[in-house]
Amino acid sequence: MLQTSFEDVVKRVLPSVVQITTSSGLGSGVVYDRQGDLVTNAHVTGNDQTFQVTLPSGGPALSASLVSAYQPDDLAVIRPHNPPPSLTPAKFGDSNALVGGEIVLAMGNPLGFSGSVTNGIVSGTGRTVTEPPESSGPGATIPDAVQTSAAINPGNSGGALVDLSGQVVGVPTLAAVDPQLNGSAAPGIGFAIPANTVTDIAGQIVHSGRVVDSHRAELGVAVSTVVNASGQPAGAGVVRLTPGGPADKAGIRAGDIITAINGTAIADSNALAGALAAAKPGDTVTVNVRHPDGSTADVHAVLGELPG
Repeated sequence: MLQTSFEDVVKRVLPSVVQITTSSGLGSGVVYDRQGDLVTNAHVTGNDQTFQVTLPSGGPALSASLVSAYQPDDLAVIRPHNPPPSLTPAKFGDSNALVGGEIVLAMGNPLGFSGSVTNGIVSGTGRTVTEPPESSGPGATIPDAVQTSAAINPGNSGGALVDLSGQVVGVPTLAAVDPQLNGSAAPGIGFAIPANTVTDIAGQIVHSGRVVDSHRAELGVAVSTVVNASGQPAGAGVVRLTPGGPADKAGIRAGDIITAINGTAIADSNALAGALAAAKPGDTVTVNVRHPDGSTADVHAVLGELPG
């Protein structure tokens, strides 16, 4: 019976989902391992170094400190100072095995309502989504994101997206917004960082204190969106380059405007971030650039790896 399955999953997983209080608000976290490490979103931890953690069972809040955050994948690990032995690690599943239509539950603390659960389905996989900018930096571009119809609200970030076997298959991070609703959340469209990315990045942070191998491609440029005379986005303008980086080696220079990669138009900086998120280190890409004098060129760049 479906209701019994829901109840069983909630009973097993909810004790592994905590509330994280920061200087700027509330978020959620998931118990990652037996020493009490908690994985959450980097945008939840923000610029803070210390936090208060409330367990689903209640009781006094636990003090915790940041181990490390990795903004490109919007993930962070925090560690309680004196974790109780009752902390139960969640079981993480294989997000590559997710299929459309699979039932999932989102667990977290939306709007401060601790231990809340919503249900939905996997609406899509392999999405590339860019989060809005935060005070701590530009929004992350997440590749291979899991799209779900389970309601994702402020405070769900950093929590658990769980399948009916009780495995965490993603960490909710973003609700889509609808420009036609004045930027309000679009009903039934939320996104989660896939579990395989979570365990990879969190595992590196736990074992090394930082991300050693990002698996993310980089072009070695800092860009900003440029607009045409009509005020429409017209490419990603190169502000500066990493000396000796892929773009520098390919002959791209500050002042150039990137307008396409491998034939796909690049309208703005988010489009460039999305194209790079979909690529792998070592890939050779064709970059169309427009020089300050108006001339254009196609250059070939071998992508590097984004530092950890």
